[in-house]
Amino acid sequence: MKQLAKGHSFNIIHVLRDTFADRRFLNKAIMIALPVALQNLLNTVTNMVDTIMIGSLGASAIAAVGLANKYFFVFGLLVFGICSGSGVLAAQFFGNRDLKNIRKALGLTLIFASAGAVLFMIPGIFAPGIVMRIFTTSPKAQTLGALYLRIVVFSYWFNAVNVSLTLMMRTVGEARKPVLTSILAIAVNIILNYALIFGRLGAPRLGVAGAAIATLAARIIEFMALIAVISFVKVPKDFERHVRQDAKQPVTSADGSIYVFRCRLSDMTGWSRQFMSSFFRTALPVILNEFMWGLGTTLYSVAYGRMGDDSVAAVTIATTIEEMVTVLWFGLSAATSVILGNELGAGQLDEAEDHAAKFCVVSVVLSVLMMVLLWFMRRPILTLFDVGPEVSDMTVRILDMLLLVFIPKMLNYIIIVGILRAGGDTRWCLFIDTSGVWLVGVPLAFLGTLLWHLPIHIVYFLVCTEEIYKMFFGLWRVSRKKWLRNIAIEVQE
Repeated sequence: MKQLAKGHSFNIIHVLRDTFADRRFLNKAIMIALPVALQNLLNTVTNMVDTIMIGSLGASAIAAVGLANKYFFVFGLLVFGICSGSGVLAAQFFGNRDLKNIRKALGLTLIFASAGAVLFMIPGIFAPGIVMRIFTTSPKAQTLGALYLRIVVFSYWFNAVNVSLTLMMRTVGEARKPVLTSILAIAVNIILNYALIFGRLGAPRLGVAGAAIATLAARIIEFMALIAVISFVKVPKDFERHVRQDAKQPVTSADGSIYVFRCRLSDMTGWSRQFMSSFFRTALPVILNEFMWGLGTTLYSVAYGRMGDDSVAAVTIATTIEEMVTVLWFGLSAATSVILGNELGAGQLDEAEDHAAKFCVVSVVLSVLMMVLLWFMRRPILTLFDVGPEVSDMTVRILDMLLLVFIPKMLNYIIIVGILRAGGDTRWCLFIDTSGVWLVGVPLAFLGTLLWHLPIHIVYFLVCTEEIYKMFFGLWRVSRKKWLRNIAIEVQE
């Protein structure tokens, strides 16, 4: 990045002024980042409402559902890795105006995401108790978690397809439509949670099982809504002119319009050798990255689970709050990946480099503002949760530890998920993420809990030091400029 590589001539005031004066850049970023952030915020608020409702059933219930969802967390990261890897290619195909290969990327994504869902559903259906014993030694949490998991795993396939469709729509600039489907699903989830957890609105009182049924129903509703929405996504005008001029590009709509994803099954299959090679070279490291990172961070929960239900409940609540305040970076990293991917696919390497630096600056500025907000709001937010003073105090201390590493943690979203992946530098993303978790985070988690017997907030901080390690490696890799590549050209037939 030019601005970040000028050494002694670097002027932070100048870079800040240049970044926030670039209206075209900010508008593009906001158009993608805000809908994605809003969608993640809505999902996080739903998770928080779930936690609040389940919290009335006791700390063991919170721990059980929280740990059962760690299994989903690993699955979700696998699906996100598959979709992110193919999304890297799709974003560059979009920049290169290649409609045919965008559709093929969607087809391959759906196949791999569905396979991942089936892989995780089998243990959840037939051996949920064994799965829960991995995460906790509490018999009550194991029983409640197994009850929840046996039902909620049936939502995994719907979730895999939903994420695939949503992320693919974002790569072609349609970030707002999935927000509407999320709002619908969230409303269904909250209403059914209220009815089925507590036995309201004429429904039976099912407790944690009711929460699982509500989640399943919401995923099915979201799936149906997304199928309806994605079929009406049209290509932009400049894209349309390019497609009509290219005889190799498919135009399949009867009304003369060109829809991105309204196509035959054969349009999403029939992958060439070049396509498959590029897909696996780019996507496989992302899949391994997300899966290995998710598996490692799940081991954090295994370590926390050895510290008792109160500690697990505190971490679950703190994680829910963390997700709520960091949703903006989910949107920002998505905007980084899509915008830089489009620019790299169009061959605009200098512009992509300049925008990468600006995304880093925006991340740091927003991080400082969010740290101040979280500091003042952390105790008022905790009043929403029906937990005792001990769990509440633990949660506050954990959030204080989060503030100490907030800037590097958020910057890593931009560097790894945004900048490096946009250019297909996914093998280095794999190295940075997995080495941070497995060489720093996991050893410190188990040393802190099993050997040193430290309090939960200190163990949490030791785990978070991996973010500092990853930030330094990530900034170094960005400065090497190996990510400035046009992958779309390599897949052209």
